[in-house]
Amino acid sequence: MTLHAEEEMDNDELTIFDVERAILTGEIVERQKEHKIGEWKYLIKGYTLTHNKIIVVSKLSITGKLVIITVFLL
Repeated sequence: MTLHAEEEMDNDELTIFDVERAILTGEIVERQKEHKIGEWKYLIKGYTLTHNKIIVVSKLSITGKLVIITVFLL
């Protein structure tokens, strides 16, 4: 989880459980390639525990771990 993602979660009053639910039950709606470094970002659309729509922007690190770049309400 990046610092930016944590700040956005706080701004939108979201918890890590909201983000987790969106990732586990949502779907990838867009894949974007970062041309400078060749990495892919994934936009996952899902729902919080209170059924609000959110987007989780993430990527896979070189170690294979999921990195949450940012989160925002729709």
